[in-house]
Amino acid sequence: MSNMLRGTMLLSGASFLSRFLGMIFVIPFFAIVGTAGNALFVYAYTPYSIFISLSTVGIPAAVSKFVSKYNALGDYQVGMRMFRAGSALMLVTGTVAFLVMFLSADLIGSQQIKGESGSITSDDIAFVIRMVSFALIVIPAMSIVRGFFQGNQSMGPTAISQTIEQIVRVIAILAGSYIIVNYFNGSITLAVGFAAFAALIGALASCLVLFWYWRKRKPFIDKKIAMQQSTHDLRTIDLFKELFRYAGPFVIVGLAIPLYQFVDQFTFQPAMVASGREALWETEIAVINNLGHKIIIIPMTIATGLSMAMLPSLTNAFTQNDQTTYTKLINQALQVIMVFVIPASAGIAILSDEIFGSLFTLEDIEVTGTLMALYAPVALLFGLITVTAGMLQGLDQQNYAVISLLAGLLVKILFNSQFIHMFGGKGAILGTALAAGIAVLLNLIRIRRSADFSYKQTVKRTILILIFTGMMCFVIAVLKFGFSFFLPFQEERWATIIMLITGVSAGGLFYLFLAYKSTLLDHIFQGNIPGLNRLKRRG
Repeated sequence: MSNMLRGTMLLSGASFLSRFLGMIFVIPFFAIVGTAGNALFVYAYTPYSIFISLSTVGIPAAVSKFVSKYNALGDYQVGMRMFRAGSALMLVTGTVAFLVMFLSADLIGSQQIKGESGSITSDDIAFVIRMVSFALIVIPAMSIVRGFFQGNQSMGPTAISQTIEQIVRVIAILAGSYIIVNYFNGSITLAVGFAAFAALIGALASCLVLFWYWRKRKPFIDKKIAMQQSTHDLRTIDLFKELFRYAGPFVIVGLAIPLYQFVDQFTFQPAMVASGREALWETEIAVINNLGHKIIIIPMTIATGLSMAMLPSLTNAFTQNDQTTYTKLINQALQVIMVFVIPASAGIAILSDEIFGSLFTLEDIEVTGTLMALYAPVALLFGLITVTAGMLQGLDQQNYAVISLLAGLLVKILFNSQFIHMFGGKGAILGTALAAGIAVLLNLIRIRRSADFSYKQTVKRTILILIFTGMMCFVIAVLKFGFSFFLPFQEERWATIIMLITGVSAGGLFYLFLAYKSTLLDHIFQGNIPGLNRLKRRG
């Protein structure tokens, strides 16, 4: 259990830092390229995310599951064989994906923008798509190395390489776009194109980190292989058959959020124009698919790290038919999501105006703040999609993860345009929430049936978490009411920042105090939170 928690904390910490940097860089990037530039960036970056998932065909995560399974059986050699074969495959699929994306850029761009209702054209989108497509050559092969390390329950290489990748990428984005706009008087499209190309620069930096770890860890892996007593006599074709049986569902899981966004990008602008809201579509799509999205998914980093860290342990326990262990893992994973993501999402919702106004702009805050407040609770659904799909894969029920996510996606496709016609940008959020909610519900039902799992304990603790979250929101609301008498935080950015810092600090500390004093944290983490026991002894 402690191995999963350590892995979760390490990967969640790295993922949080990565997403935090991804959010923070948007602030100066917004100042450089504006709302239209951010909308252009996401119009190109979402297809790239989909191509990444398709080019890797779920193999890096499947390799983690595969290696973990055979390591549990004492066969380290077959895991190494799979790693080598998978790496070669990733080089091929990455190159093919690059060529397809590069050559189809004009078609993708023309299908997302209809008419001339804004400053973004289909040619602009096509240019940025071509710039970001180069990263596809490197990232699939790089990600399989991370999967191999995770399968060996070594989360450090993934965490460090992911952090370095994001740091280098953010520096390249900001430096490059600033120089292009301010020193060479280049266009916003050119600046956004270079920002997209920075994905390749960050990936190359990550490759260097992983190569260093590989040279450091390979002697230990070779030693395990030399000491093993026997190996499974599997042909290469049999290795790939088993790998693809695991890999298919990972594609859908990785595609879930980008596909929801892609549906928005194909339906949003035409539906907004048709419903007479053409003046708002660039601002609202920038909030929903980029600026606000980067903020609301920060709580989801816990789910991402938890899912990656949990999979090897859950697979190991399920392979050995250890029902007690994998039941505890499922219970703990769900409760970790609830105890962090619920209050974080609620905090973002109640402080949405202050967050958006502090980080980006107070202009149109009635629109942008409202959209982010409505979008914030969807972070919990995104987190649950990730972690429940990971559970199904660990329980060898990966096909049901595909069915649930496709069911949700179908609902998004069928109703998104109608929702946007009726409610504008709020309709796109409603479509995403409905799609994600259906996927989560179906996943939870299958977990209960396949693992003979009871949600009773999780439901009880979730109710307590909701009570504490409601009390936290009350404290923040009182502070906002009191501060409104002498702080113009709806008009001045400095006042908005003060209100944000005060609200986050007071609300967060109050919630943690309640969770600690009630022993909620102690029960969920089973006393494994660093420093908690020491704090209790002092108390």
